[in-house]
Amino acid sequence: MKRSRFSEEQIIAILREQEAGAKTIEVCRKHGISDATFYKWKAKYGGMEVSDARRLKVLEEENSKLKKLLADAMLDNAMLRMWPQENGDAAARREAAAHLHQVYRMSQRRACQAIGADRSSVRYRCRRPDDGPLRSRLREIAAVRRRFGYRRLHILLQREGLTLNP
Repeated sequence: MKRSRFSEEQIIAILREQEAGAKTIEVCRKHGISDATFYKWKAKYGGMEVSDARRLKVLEEENSKLKKLLADAMLDNAMLRMWPQENGDAAARREAAAHLHQVYRMSQRRACQAIGADRSSVRYRCRRPDDGPLRSRLREIAAVRRRFGYRRLHILLQREGLTLNP
């Protein structure tokens, strides 16, 4: 919202000028405001003292904060209805946080807080290399040589050039 050039004290002083007997058009011209602005101020601040205007401003700020808190609480309730808190695995929490982040356009921190997940677990990306071919070859060798243990199978895989932990 655009901040006014005039403070509450100045606005009330301008209104008092008009109440003292000056014409509205002259007051508006003198202070560089439009008629619409003057009448809007008169509707809002008419008959007020400076202390009343300050109190009104404080109440409006407090009201806006309370509205924001209420909106946040309602959004959290809607999100919790969508994603019931269960002791699911990390992948499910990661998916839930990503969904809330995209659908509700909220920060990742807020999404994690809403579903009760740790941000580090949501940000985690597995960096383990794909060892599918190694696993399948290990199963093949173990099926043929049933009496070999894991150490001997490891040696056989090393001889073939397949290593996991060099």
